[in-house]
Amino acid sequence: MTRDLRKFARQTNVRLGVGAALLLLIVGTGLIYYLYGPGAAVGGLLCLLAALMPIGLIMLSLAVLDWIQKRANRD
Repeated sequence: MTRDLRKFARQTNVRLGVGAALLLLIVGTGLIYYLYGPGAAVGGLLCLLAALMPIGLIMLSLAVLDWIQKRANRD
């Protein structure tokens, strides 16, 4: 039985990133809602999503570049 440690590391990193983002969104927005009310929670959610958008675009562009590189090196 062989183990692909690169795949495992990639999967673990993705799970950690998704977990951190969900924790930030759920706990952060929940605390804002609890302390300041629903209007502020919506504003906080919009700010968090706007802050995560550049990170998502960078990750998407890196994934596209990786895909292009893998297709170019099929030798």
